[in-house]
Amino acid sequence: MKKALITGVTGQDGSYLAELLLEKGYEVHGVIRRASTFNTGRIDHLYRDPHQPGATFFTHYGDLADPVVLTRLVHDLAPDEIYHLGAQSHVRVSFQIPEYTLDVSGLGTLRMLEAIRDSGVQTRFYQASSSEVFGSTPPPQSEDSAFEPRSPYAIAKATAHWTTVNYREAYGLFAVNGILFNHESPRRGETFVIRKITRAAARIRAGLEEKLFLGNLDARRDWGYAPEYVEAMWRMLQLDEPDDFVIATGESHSVREAVEIAFARAGLDPADHVEIDTRYYRPTEVDDLRGDASKARRELGWEPKVGFRELVELIVDADLEAVGLQPGGV
Repeated sequence: MKKALITGVTGQDGSYLAELLLEKGYEVHGVIRRASTFNTGRIDHLYRDPHQPGATFFTHYGDLADPVVLTRLVHDLAPDEIYHLGAQSHVRVSFQIPEYTLDVSGLGTLRMLEAIRDSGVQTRFYQASSSEVFGSTPPPQSEDSAFEPRSPYAIAKATAHWTTVNYREAYGLFAVNGILFNHESPRRGETFVIRKITRAAARIRAGLEEKLFLGNLDARRDWGYAPEYVEAMWRMLQLDEPDDFVIATGESHSVREAVEIAFARAGLDPADHVEIDTRYYRPTEVDDLRGDASKARRELGWEPKVGFRELVELIVDADLEAVGLQPGGV
């Protein structure tokens, strides 16, 4: 039985990845941060009492700011694969807490790599890079495109990316970067723009809210379906040699398009409910991200299946169900 360690296991990607690995017969260990409130909603359905025979999913308290705990976990668990997904991952928030973002999202990766090196454990390491590293580089963006980060989050992710490359080249670690473009699902956090839109559409339809406030409606992103993207993560660690890959659909769509699709699915006119609030504009905007995932198609055999409209509508349907309404259109 292979053993995997996941940082950020309580997040959208971590929960889907844990499910995937358990289905593939792995023993899965997830790192969670101690908090005064429960933050394990996305993985509660995976939990079994570890005293029961056959338990294969376990959680451990840890923090990416604590290198001692990280080294101890890697040493004691000796995982075959490490999926490093933990981060402060909200771009707009990173402008408000830039030092924390760089410490956790950037230096957290350095601490994980040092934990591997110090422990001497032979493992394969996946680092969750981000399309935000491309910033103002014109689309389409591929593995060969220049990094031009436009936010503290993007700077932190660029730091993590190049640290991973350096440890691969300097110490011979099997370490890869997955440069994932935006990917969404019903498990996406409610402050990320697609989920913010779909949740508001459902709640307005249910009479629980009246307005949705957004920033730049013309920003364009390459949006895919999160469960498909965690499959790509796993495939990267099954290669004979480590390498970096862009994971994307190859299409970009505007926030405005997402609003129109979501509100139509909920039977609403966005003109009656959507307003602009300049507080949601970024100090430095990223206008257009569209990935070229041809390398992933060629070398990983990976390609996306869920299109943009289907993606938005399936999340709207889940949010309609959550407020007691019938999904599937109105």
